[in-house]
Amino acid sequence: MSLKYAVLAALLEGEASGYELSKVFDISLANFWPATPQQLYRELERLAQDGLIEARVVRQERRPDKRMFTLTEAGRADLGAFAAAPPRRPTAVRDELLIKIQAMDGVGVDPATARAQIEERMSWARGKLDRYLRVRERLLAGRTEEEFLREADRIGPYLTLMAGIGFEEENLRWCERVLVHLRRRTTVG
Repeated sequence: MSLKYAVLAALLEGEASGYELSKVFDISLANFWPATPQQLYRELERLAQDGLIEARVVRQERRPDKRMFTLTEAGRADLGAFAAAPPRRPTAVRDELLIKIQAMDGVGVDPATARAQIEERMSWARGKLDRYLRVRERLLAGRTEEEFLREADRIGPYLTLMAGIGFEEENLRWCERVLVHLRRRTTVG
């Protein structure tokens, strides 16, 4: 899958500037499809050239003009065809930290270094989880999860948010387990 479909899906929420889309990616899509602002702007240009989105310029007095993007019918149809097709392959984890942990005791890395890397991962995971939980509360707006899932116009963003929450919770559990074992190894020797 390319960034194309993540951008088209984000535009289902309505018209947005490139800056606003980068914030949407930061908050709701980064848990499964991260993108830098530069990647987003390049993709927006391609999508506009392909007729899948439209751009309009909004004049601003004290700031540079901004471009607002919307999904076209062609973009909606393309996204619909993508969403209906089966995934090409299952998810694969590509994580630099896992390679480092895999190699650490075979190349003589100090366990304190590995612990620091795990603690940094935990800090990132806690931050993301806190952000996701704030988004969840905003989406629920006082409703229970069951009420929201039964009544909301669109539940896709909530369902993907649930995946992000679960991912970060599992990330934290794994980090805690790794730290326990690293501590045991350094106190036993």
